Order: sequence, then C-alpha cells, then structure tokens
Amino acid sequence: MSEISLSKAVRSNLLSLQNTANLMGKTQERLSTGNRVNSALDNPTNFFTAASLNARAGDLNNLMDSMSNGIKTIEEADNGIKAITKLVESAQSTIRQALGDAATKTKPQLNASLATATESDATGKSVRETALDKTIAGTATASTAGADGIAGLMGAITTGNTGQVYIGVGDTGHTFEVTEDTTVREFVASINASGLATASVDDAGKLLITANDSKTLRLEAVVDDSATTPAFAAMNVNTGNDGTTALTDAGVASTGVSSEVRTKLVSQFNEIRDQIGKLAQDASFNGINLLNGDKLKVAFNEKSGDAAASLNISGTKLDAESLGILAGGSAAAEIDFQSDGDLENAADGLGKALVSLRSIASNLGSNLSIVQTRQDFTKATINTLQTGAANLTLADMNEEAANMLALQTRQQLSSSALSMASQADQAVLRLF
Repeated sequence: MSEISLSKAVRSNLLSLQNTANLMGKTQERLSTGNRVNSALDNPTNFFTAASLNARAGDLNNLMDSMSNGIKTIEEADNGIKAITKLVESAQSTIRQALGDAATKTKPQLNASLATATESDATGKSVRETALDKTIAGTATASTAGADGIAGLMGAITTGNTGQVYIGVGDTGHTFEVTEDTTVREFVASINASGLATASVDDAGKLLITANDSKTLRLEAVVDDSATTPAFAAMNVNTGNDGTTALTDAGVASTGVSSEVRTKLVSQFNEIRDQIGKLAQDASFNGINLLNGDKLKVAFNEKSGDAAASLNISGTKLDAESLGILAGGSAAAEIDFQSDGDLENAADGLGKALVSLRSIASNLGSNLSIVQTRQDFTKATINTLQTGAANLTLADMNEEAANMLALQTRQQLSSSALSMASQADQAVLRLF
C-alpha cells in the first residue's frame, strides 16, 4: 500500500522475507514432484529435450507388446512342431512294428523236376546240378549231356531269335532275355540279381521262386517275340503258400497271404496321420497360425518408410500331405501295409518328414532369436532414453532438502530482523 510509509530497514527485511518465501515455494515444488524442471519456464532446453526422449521411449514401449505377441506366436508354432514330430515318430514306430510282423510272401514253385535221376546218373552230377545245366529253351528229351532244353518252361527258340521271361512284383518288373543256349543256372542268377525275387533249385531238381515282397508275383514267358506261344504250361507251376493255384499259358498272378497284425496297424497309422493336420490347425496364437501358412510381421522401431525396421515371418502349411506321409490303404497312391517295399518306402518318407520338421523348427528358432534380441535391445533403449530424460529434469532430493532447511533458517532470521527493525521504529513512542 503506497499510502503507508515503511522505514528502510523494515522494507529491506520485508523484501528478504518475500524472496525467501518464493524460494521455499520452488523448493517445495521440487521436493513434491521430484523434478527440478517442471515446466518450460524452469529450463526450456532441458524441458523440451526430456519431453522428446520420453515420447520416443513411450513409442518404443508400445512396440514391446507387439514383440511379446510375436514371440508367443513363434513359440506356439514351435510347440506345434514338437508335438507333430512326436506323432511322426509314433507313425515310424507303427511302420517298424508292421515290418517286424512279416506278411507271408508269394512262393510259386515248379512242382515237376527239371531233371531226372536217369539224367543225373548219365551225367555223373546231382539232380540239382543237372537241372541247373539245362537250357531254358529247347526240347524235353533226356540227354546224357544234361543240356537239353526244358519245353515246359519255355518252348524251343529258333536260331538267331530270343525269348523273354518277365518277373513282376507289384508294379516293378524284371525282364530276362533267353537264347537257345541260356541255362537254368543263368536264369536263376538273373532273378536273384534283380532284387525282386529269390530263385533256387532244390535237390529234387524243382525250381522255387520267392518274391522279396508280399505283393503279387507274376511270371510270363514269350518265345520268339510271340505272346501267343505257350510257356510254363507243362511244368505244373502252382502258386501261393497252399500250392493250389495253377499256372496258365500266359503266366501267373499270385497273391501273398495278408498279415492280420499289419491289417490292424493300418487304422492306427491312419489315425496318427490325420491327427498331424488337426494338431497343426490348433497351433495358433492371437489369430495367427504359422503352421497354417499365415504370415507374421513384427515391428522393431517407431519409424516408417525406409527407416522402418521389422521382421516378416512366412508360415508353412503343415499336414500329412505336405509332409509326404501317405495314408495306409489299398489304393495305388497309398501305403500297402502288406508290402515290405511300401513299408520301407513309408519309413524313408517319415524320415524325410522329420528332416523337414527339424528344418522348419530351426528357421522358427532363428526368427525367435532375432525377435528376442530386438526385444532386449528395445528394453535397454527405453531405459537409456528414460534415464537421459531424468538426468535433465530430476531434482537432487538431498540438495533440495538442504535448501529447504537453509531457507527455513533464513526465514526465521529475516523474521527476527524485521521484528528488531520494527522495535527501532517504536522507540519514538517513549518520548510520550
């Protein structure tokens, strides 16, 4: 109030109290907020720099949720692959069990001897050796040389011509060319070398042919390139394990006896196969399934355009078909559980499926490592930004507490000084 006149001493002490009160207000604000820069008025440079650092830290912190979801999506896909791997291994076990219980294989046998005891005596060789030395084509006349042809197995071949004996097991076949000089020994060796069947001549001179698989075994013979020439007709070739199926002129198609154990294992194998696709369908997280061919994008920074950093992960559709695992059944494109060859091929296919699964798991593991590394880096970056902002704005609480104590002491001293100045002005009253 300008109408009131204060002495110089009083006014000076009053001004000191006002300044002290202002300083105490600022100190109290710093103590209550913990910041020495609370607005742009306190320190414009530090205030706006800290705001920028905190804003970027906030943007990166928002990306942490996306990274966390990405990690869980990859982990769920990895969980699915581990479970599918166990199913494939279980399917392998089923195949091995089927292979361990062998189906009965086809055994066509020439019931008539290829050589006689008379021929054996004449040649000085055993009946078996005499039979092995005979030619495939020719006449059936007994000879002291033991080299006459076997008309029942293949009729006579004229000079310069050839015949063929075809051995088929399932869809695989082997053709053996026969000339007028080809022996039974060579015929047996050719069958054994084919890998499709095993041939031998027993001590009684009978020819036995056993398929190396349980699939249908076919024997066909053609003389002089003519499909109409009778072959095998006179040798009484019976097929099958019971030896009751007679051979015809065109050859023989015989079926091996099925294994009951293998028949039961087919449904078990098919159930495992079906579960592979169902399991892959369930390996999703937050609506994204990397085992169903979905794609995942994980952003690593808050920027856009060329400056943006992200990871794009392409999923793989996994099911039994994509892994090359055929169903068990009788169709041409399925596994014949009664066939050793099909089962061995199935075992090889399951092995390749495991290799594919390991490759996919390795790729997911690599992507997971990248995302986790970026997540750790982002956490460290956020901490650095927040610490940097705090260094620009945070108050030293020990210093501010000391300041408050000093200001309180100054305030008390100023109050005492003001009181003494007032007492000086009151001295004039003593004159009255």
